[in-house]
Amino acid sequence: MAAAPPTYTKKRDSRRHGSTYHSLYGYRSCRSSQQGTDSGDGSPSSAAAETPSSEDFSLSLLDTNLPAEAETELRSFIAKRLTKGALFEGMGNVASVGLSIPEYKVGCYYCRFQQENLLEMATLESDINVPEYVICFLGGSEKGLELFRLELDKYIQSLKINLDLEQKTLETCVNAYLGSWFENAICPIQRVVQLFQDKLTSLLHAALSYTPVEVKNADERTEKDISRFLAAASLQGLVQEGTMTSLCIAMTEEQHKSMIIDCSGPQPQLHNAGSNRFCEDWMHAFVNGAEGGNPFLFRQILENFKLKKNKKMLCYFPQAIQDINNLKRFIRQAEMNHYALFKCYMFLKNCGSGDILLKIVKVEHAEMPEARNVVTVLEEFMRETSVA
Repeated sequence: MAAAPPTYTKKRDSRRHGSTYHSLYGYRSCRSSQQGTDSGDGSPSSAAAETPSSEDFSLSLLDTNLPAEAETELRSFIAKRLTKGALFEGMGNVASVGLSIPEYKVGCYYCRFQQENLLEMATLESDINVPEYVICFLGGSEKGLELFRLELDKYIQSLKINLDLEQKTLETCVNAYLGSWFENAICPIQRVVQLFQDKLTSLLHAALSYTPVEVKNADERTEKDISRFLAAASLQGLVQEGTMTSLCIAMTEEQHKSMIIDCSGPQPQLHNAGSNRFCEDWMHAFVNGAEGGNPFLFRQILENFKLKKNKKMLCYFPQAIQDINNLKRFIRQAEMNHYALFKCYMFLKNCGSGDILLKIVKVEHAEMPEARNVVTVLEEFMRETSVA
């Protein structure tokens, strides 16, 4: 495959994360052709199972915005990773690399992948050699990019679908997509924080409670940003999968409680919005960090609130986060005496996220009549308190 001439236009950014870069390489394994000509005695083919050497593959530059010297250094780094057998198809990695650029050390996300449409053809015709690529996204720090590994993996999946070098030119198909990786994969959380400001409280509450959200009169990017923010702020992977599914179903069935976001004006208008003290504290942390303009900081704030800073979170880490287990214990006790019911109510009232905790235990105790009755009474208490 002929290598396209590299572009060396460095993208400067006045924000604190500095410049961002990308490089796309064509990857070709030299072993696949050798294996086809090997005899069947097993000796040549056994070598194919060993760790590859630099002579077993080639890397051809397809596109980059790195300076020439820095690109050569990056290619050497990727070649070493390939030689060590540390680059598996479809699995992104993050590392810190030192390059001849003003930032010197930057975070580097790199992933080896195959072209989606040709991969499907190869399953039908065994003689098709599917092109492989290695993509590198560079910017910020290793720790910062690690926070966005899942988002970057999804971005690569989209690239695989769009990448069709046989039918389109590299410039029209891929170049713009590569150049906008930071804006599309890293910055959505930052843009949502800047758009919603203090109204972010309700968006966080919707994410934690799995309240359905309907976005109206928004452009495509804003709608996608909101969707990504809700996914990042949710408890997916932290709350048990069955509980999460039941929560989604239960909240979807309560159509009158869907939150509406109207983006027709300069500031989004929210309808049927919820809130609690925990989400208010979370919002203030975001807004206070907005002055720095660092998208990695916003993601760190999000993860800190989900996992570390507040024991009022709704995760299933029994030794570290006690609230959900305490509430279950109080409910079991409340089935037998009214004082325990009062303790349960006071716990919900003071913990800062009682409304969401109550939704989780309601789903989990749906098949237990006694506990369900306790939850119903607690819901009534909480409603009366909020009205008062």
